[in-house]
Amino acid sequence: MWGIINAFLTKVDDLVWGTPLIILILAGGILLTLRLGLLQLRKLPLALKYMVKNEEGGDGEVTSFAALCTALSATIGTGNIVGVATAIAAGGPGALFWMEIAAFFGMATKYAEGLLAVKYRVIDRDNHTLGGPFYYIEHGMGKNWKWLAKIFAFFGVCVGLFGIGTFSQVNGITSAVKNFFDPNMSWSVTIPHIGTYSWAVIIASFILSICVALVLIGGIKRIANVSQIIVPFMAVIYITICLLLMICNFSAIPGAIKVIVQGAFNPSAITGGVVGSMIIAMQKGVARGIFSNEAGLGSAPIAAAAAQTKEPVRQGLVSMTGTFIDTILICTMTGLSIVITGAWQVSGLEGVGVTTYAFNQGLPLPAQVSSFILMMCLVFFAFTTILGWDYYSERCLEYLSGGKVKYIKAFRWLYIFAVFIGPYMTVKAVWTIADIFNGLMALPNMIALFALSGVVVYETKKYFIRRKHRENRKKKQEA
Repeated sequence: MWGIINAFLTKVDDLVWGTPLIILILAGGILLTLRLGLLQLRKLPLALKYMVKNEEGGDGEVTSFAALCTALSATIGTGNIVGVATAIAAGGPGALFWMEIAAFFGMATKYAEGLLAVKYRVIDRDNHTLGGPFYYIEHGMGKNWKWLAKIFAFFGVCVGLFGIGTFSQVNGITSAVKNFFDPNMSWSVTIPHIGTYSWAVIIASFILSICVALVLIGGIKRIANVSQIIVPFMAVIYITICLLLMICNFSAIPGAIKVIVQGAFNPSAITGGVVGSMIIAMQKGVARGIFSNEAGLGSAPIAAAAAQTKEPVRQGLVSMTGTFIDTILICTMTGLSIVITGAWQVSGLEGVGVTTYAFNQGLPLPAQVSSFILMMCLVFFAFTTILGWDYYSERCLEYLSGGKVKYIKAFRWLYIFAVFIGPYMTVKAVWTIADIFNGLMALPNMIALFALSGVVVYETKKYFIRRKHRENRKKKQEA
């Protein structure tokens, strides 16, 4: 039964994530990069400054940093740990190269999404903010395109409920917990018509569902507050551990980089023909890159719209740092760890097992300690992703339903139920379903970014002209 389902899902995934969509996403990033004059390079220092310096007096529900942490809570998840491993296992080390290429151009895409989200957002009398692709499609492209906005919102609900937000994250958490506490399935139970599972999986999914429910009841402000604490803390710990692995295996880094670059253009030379062609490496790298940093997907601007700011460009720059942190930093470190230690070549390993093997082999720590650290990073990363994607999905549903509270409350409990049953989905099916909805969600958003790229360029030029004038006036006053 599962074999038939997996075969069907794979065919749909290949159709959705075919060459046309990859070209569309990369072309959008390249177009914006060229029209903005390599803004992601020129203005990255300013963006990092804005990231930690909140704007005063702006409209919105949460600070810019809180909005970024909410967006990062949804992007820094299993994609950074499990997704990278899956991409390299399927496409070879070259998949990491294409993931980085997609992230570089994705920074321009994420900038445009954040800018448009703030420019076209709607704020009611209660200071409740709603914005994202559905509004910059409807208000930016015109009322005649509202059908496209609704399509995006529908897929946004599906991605959260069936893809990134629930199944893949919970599956990653419970797999990590089982691999640490009960790797040999010594304590297991058979669930009729479903399968045999470790008690560690069942208990973990139950506790996780309760924790998710407790946070979601508080809405965006509670999600943002939790994210502001967990995301920076766990990101620093994970980056520190990866840096330790790099230092301990410093001599192997040049060889790993060579393997990654060579594998990007000639995978069979590295894998002995096991993986296949450059197209497969590119496809897996771009798909997992989008899954991880969500540039072009249209999710992050939903959080960006809630930021307390008056300047769309400023929030666009802050949003851009999310892709830099998520993929350029964290995914790169995960991928290098896997390639350096040869974890991707070990047969029989799947998902989080690949990254666990890399940490166990590369760190100067007992295997139990390194496995525990990775498990805790994965658990907290995935937990915050679950929270972030509930917020995204609820905002999409709010747009579709016209703000009817009863639908949103019902969806929230359905979302919690999806979290609870997530561990009982097969690994392959989980990632394939997530990939499919990712691609379907990206299509309407990318159409909007192409159509509104002129608005992005115009707003950017206006902002930096105003900023330059302010700086000149300040210098004159100081003189």
